[in-house]
Amino acid sequence: MKKMYKILVTNDDGYEANGLLYLVEALRELEDVVVTVVAPANEKSACGHSLTLTRPLRFISVEDDFYKLEDGTPTDCIYLSLSTMFENEKPDLVVSGINRGSNMGEDITYSGTAAGAMEGVLHDVPSIAISQVMDFSDPSGDFTLAQKTIKNLVTKIREGSFPLPPRQFLNINIPSKTQEAEIKVTYAGLRHYANDSHLHRNPRGEEFHWLGLHPLDFSPREGKSGMTDFDAIGAGYISITPIMLDLSAYKSMKTLEEWL
Repeated sequence: MKKMYKILVTNDDGYEANGLLYLVEALRELEDVVVTVVAPANEKSACGHSLTLTRPLRFISVEDDFYKLEDGTPTDCIYLSLSTMFENEKPDLVVSGINRGSNMGEDITYSGTAAGAMEGVLHDVPSIAISQVMDFSDPSGDFTLAQKTIKNLVTKIREGSFPLPPRQFLNINIPSKTQEAEIKVTYAGLRHYANDSHLHRNPRGEEFHWLGLHPLDFSPREGKSGMTDFDAIGAGYISITPIMLDLSAYKSMKTLEEWL
């Protein structure tokens, strides 16, 4: 009997998000694949690699092999799935997405989508985060190229091997408004941030704040060769970036020793 290939899927836009549903649809079209979905019950965008420690969490079945985790984060979804549903045999692959919007540069540190993949590789499961750059004048989005890309990459992984060493994952960004695109291997560009918030008052005069949106403004990193993720997307390519979890600034260790 042929062994089934097990894929665990999560996201940070919530279990009803179009991107997640299109991802599941694409993966289930592959032969001999079992797809298990565990996604947050509510949107958890920009939650980072957060784990819930102060309250209990509960799986709620939506349909066969599809669960929402009540008030859980993407990290919770992967962590709990691996310790309950996959306690005897790990999945072959974790796929997190398809995110509604890009995850490039240092935005990766905010991203719940990337965090789902981070949690996967922490538990020695090959992992992919995939995001769709959006034209927000079209709120429904076109995920056709993202579906095609993830199917091709999963097939390549199955037929060969995962291309990265332990504790590294693939971060994929799909350009908008295109049905075909070449893949470029990139590094995470230097993201420029502003501090944007908006003050409002409710009818009782109490103040509250909305965090603002930042324009997608990037630049290359000094001394780095190759193409940034942002440059690739701007040129209409698919960006695929290997991301490592080791955050040590090795080149600064000698400087720090001398400073001390």
